[in-house]
Amino acid sequence: MIRRLALGVGIATAAAAGVGWMIARRLTAPVGPRTFDLTIRGVEHDGSGDLIVLDRTDQTIAVGIYNLWFEHGGWAQLSAEIIDRGPTRVARRITGIAPGLTPKTGDRASWSGIYYATPADAGLDARNITITTPAGPCPAWRTDGDPATWAIHIHGLGSTRAGTLRGVLAAAELGYTSLVVSYRNTAEGPREGTGHSTLGDAETIDVDEAIGYAVRRGAQRIVIFGWSMGAAIALQLADQPRHEGLIAALVLDSPVLNWTGVIKTNCARSGLPAAAGHLAIPWLTLAPLARAVGLPGRIPLRSFDWTARTADLATPTLVLHGTRDDSAPIRLSQALRDARPDLIELETFDAGHTLCWNACPDRWHMSVTTWLSARRDPP
Repeated sequence: MIRRLALGVGIATAAAAGVGWMIARRLTAPVGPRTFDLTIRGVEHDGSGDLIVLDRTDQTIAVGIYNLWFEHGGWAQLSAEIIDRGPTRVARRITGIAPGLTPKTGDRASWSGIYYATPADAGLDARNITITTPAGPCPAWRTDGDPATWAIHIHGLGSTRAGTLRGVLAAAELGYTSLVVSYRNTAEGPREGTGHSTLGDAETIDVDEAIGYAVRRGAQRIVIFGWSMGAAIALQLADQPRHEGLIAALVLDSPVLNWTGVIKTNCARSGLPAAAGHLAIPWLTLAPLARAVGLPGRIPLRSFDWTARTADLATPTLVLHGTRDDSAPIRLSQALRDARPDLIELETFDAGHTLCWNACPDRWHMSVTTWLSARRDPP
C-alpha cells in the first residue's frame, strides 16, 4: 500500500513538473510565424468600395477598426462597420489596402490590432536607425520633433514595432521626438542564446540603450509608451535611480503588472486550471530549472510584481486597459490605481488585449494627449 502511494505521489509530482515546464517553455518560446487562421469567404463591391466577407467570430464582430494581414503578403485595413451576411458570416469594409494587394475568396489572413505596417502608413515621417545594445544592433524608427522631449515606444511579447505606431501618433501631435524600438529575441531584434524571451528582464537592458541614445542627442525629458510586456519594461526603466528626473511619465496599454497573475489568466484562456500557472513559476525563477526551459538564467519575477511594489512607484502613469482583456487582467490595473491614485490614472475600454486604440481610436488618442499635455513642464 505504501509503495503504491509513493508511486502515485511520484507520478503526480512528475506530471505537475511536466505541466510547469510546458507552460514556462511556451510562454518564453522564441517568436514564431504569424498564424493565418481566417479564410476570406468572399469579396464584395458596392458604390462605396470593397468589402471582405469573413466567418462570424468574436474577433470579426469586435467593435472598432482592425487590420487583416494576408498569408501571401500585404494587408487590408477594415472599418468599424459590421454588416450581417447571414447567421455565420459578416462583412467588413476595406478602408485602406497595401499597394498591389487584391484580396480573393479563399485567401488566408490573420486578424490584428496592428493597424499600420510602417510609419509611412500612419502618415509619419520616420527614418531607420540602429540602437547598439549588448545583444547586438536593434533596429528602430525615429521621428523628429522637440529635441528636448522624447517618447520611447516599446512593443510587447510576440508583437513588433508596428504595433506601437498607434501611440506614436499621439506623441507626434504633442511635438515629441519618438524612438520606436526593438529588442533581443523578437522578429526584428538580434537573436541571443536560445532565442527565448526573459519576460522583460534582459530586454530592459536593450531598451535602456535607447534612453542613452536619446540623452546623447539632447533629451531632457522622456515619456515611455509601453504595450503589454513593453509596459513591464517601461516600469523597470522608470524604477532605475539613474533615470530619476529624466523619465517624466509612462503611458501603459494593457500592462503586464504581475507575471504570476498574467500566467494564471493565460492558463485559464487555454483551458487549463488557472492554478496551473503556479507550476510554471519555479521553472522561471530557479536557475537550474530556468536553464532547462532554455533561458540563460533565472528571471526575477518579484521585481515585476507591481501589485506588490506599489510603494516603489514614483512616475506619473496613465494606464489604458480593456475590460475584456483575457491576457493581462484589468483587475491588476484597477488594484494599482486604487493603491496609488496619486500617480496612476486608469482609462477603461470595451476591448481585448492591446486593442483599446482599435476599439475607440479617437478616445484613446484624446485621453493620451490630454493627460500628457497636463503634465508638460511649465514654460
